[in-house]
Amino acid sequence: MDRVSRQSRVAKLPPRERILDAAEELFSREGIKAVGVQAIASRAETTKMALYRHFATKDALVEEWLRIVAADYTAAFDQVEDAHPGEPRAQILGMARFIADGLPGISHRGCPFINSMAELPDRTHPARRLIEAHKAGQLRRLADLCVRAGLPDPDEAAAEITFALEGAQVSAQNGSIEHAGERLMRIVEAVLDRHSAPKTAR
Repeated sequence: MDRVSRQSRVAKLPPRERILDAAEELFSREGIKAVGVQAIASRAETTKMALYRHFATKDALVEEWLRIVAADYTAAFDQVEDAHPGEPRAQILGMARFIADGLPGISHRGCPFINSMAELPDRTHPARRLIEAHKAGQLRRLADLCVRAGLPDPDEAAAEITFALEGAQVSAQNGSIEHAGERLMRIVEAVLDRHSAPKTAR
């Protein structure tokens, strides 16, 4: 989005949403610790006083931004499930495809969760706890799909797929693996095929 169209869009937002929009842009581009409250207020075309009326602290703003990011992922996975009712395997592959399609953006800006966890080493930080809860919920959701897909060891299959999804995002961010998206899809399909295959009697 070019600067002019962004400005015209943001100008129509209420102050709280302008602040969140500015925080998202600056945190994603420059990191949490490098961005001060004044920079966010200036980008949102408001004041620090107005920002603090909506968010008591910078930590509260970080937490709300990450809550929105997590909700976007949850909504995307809901859409995948709605698109493939009664087809858990297709739903799992749809979740993987959503991650795979997002890898080019991650290679440019980085994963907001990975970036934020690197900047929030204190596991008691509310934003850090939010990320961990989101990731745990995502794993449970995946394990439930593996159960519904009839996989004999759904927890193990979900763990392997999670390793693949998380690893693909890290690899895209550091640029170490070419064609990460398509490789991710092949890996997830292979995991599903292997766990679906009947065990051979010894």
